[in-house]
Amino acid sequence: MVVRDMKKSLNSIPYYIPNFLDWLEIEKGLSNKTQENYQKFLKKFLIWLKINNLKDLKPHEFTSTHVWKYRLFLSRQCLTKKRKPLKKSTQNYYLIALRSLLTYFAQKDILSLPPEKINLAKEKKDKIINFLTIEQIEKLLSVPITNRVIGLRDRAIMETFFSTGLRVAELVALNQEQIKIKSDTQTLEISIIGKGDYPRTVYFSERAIKWLKAYLKTRKDKDKALFVSYRGKNPSTRLGIKSIERIVKKYAVAAGLPLTTSCHTIRHSFATDLLKKGVDLRVIQEFLGHRNIATTQLYAHVTKPHLRKIHQKFHSKRI
Repeated sequence: MVVRDMKKSLNSIPYYIPNFLDWLEIEKGLSNKTQENYQKFLKKFLIWLKINNLKDLKPHEFTSTHVWKYRLFLSRQCLTKKRKPLKKSTQNYYLIALRSLLTYFAQKDILSLPPEKINLAKEKKDKIINFLTIEQIEKLLSVPITNRVIGLRDRAIMETFFSTGLRVAELVALNQEQIKIKSDTQTLEISIIGKGDYPRTVYFSERAIKWLKAYLKTRKDKDKALFVSYRGKNPSTRLGIKSIERIVKKYAVAAGLPLTTSCHTIRHSFATDLLKKGVDLRVIQEFLGHRNIATTQLYAHVTKPHLRKIHQKFHSKRI
C-alpha cells in the first residue's frame, strides 16, 4: 500500500481556485459550462471566507466547524432575489463544488479536510413533477395564431418541445442546417450534444415536422439559428432561453393552464406520456439524455395512479 505524504500548504484556499478549475478540465474532462458553474458556486464560498475574515485560511486549517458554519450561511443568510432561502437542491450545488475542491487537494497531496466530511443537505424524498395531460398539451399547442409568422414560429417551438423532450438550452442551440426536411419527409432524427456534452439522438413526430416545415418556408434570412426573434419585418438574433420561457408562459396563461407550466413542464409531459404508454424507463432515459437512471425514476411515481387503474381493470377481477 502506498502511503501519501500530505503536506501543509503555505498558500490560502483562494490561491488554488484557478488551478482547481484547470484540474476539472484536464483530469475530470468537464465542459467549459460546468467549470463556469463550479467557479460561480465557489465564488459564494470565497464571499463567506471574506465575511468571516478567513480569506487567508489555508487548506489544512479548514475544519468541520467551518463546513457547518458555511452550511448555516447557505441555509439562513444566502437569499435569492425574491428574498427566499435557497432550496436544498441549490445549497447542495455549492456544497458539491466545495467537496470537489477538497478532492482536488487530496489528489495533489495537499493536507486538508477529507471530502467525505462534507454532507449534503437532505432533500424531500419525492420531488414534485409538474406535467400536463394530453388534453392540456393539445390546448396549449392550439393557442398560437399560425397565420402570422411569430405564431407559426411559436407553434413550431412547442411542437418541437413535446415531440423531442429537449431541454430549453438544447432547443435554443438548434440550427437550421440540422433540420433537413424534404417534401416527402415523415420522420426526422438528429444528433445533439446535450447537458454535460452528452451526445444523443432526438426524434421529431410527423406533426412537429409539419409545423417546422411551414415555419422554415417563411425564413428567407441566412441566420443559422433555427428559432429567431423578430424585430420589425425581418428575423434577427437567435432566441435565448429567457425568451423561449416567456413564449411558453404566455401561451400557458392564454390556454388557462397552471401557472407552474414551463418549458420543463412540456419535457416532463413528454416523458410521462411515454411512461403511461408502457415505454421502458431505460428507453425514456435515452430520450431525455439522463446520465443516471435515478433521475429518470423521478417520473415513476407520477404514473402510479394510472398503473393502479390498469391493474384493477385487467388483473384484479379474478374469474
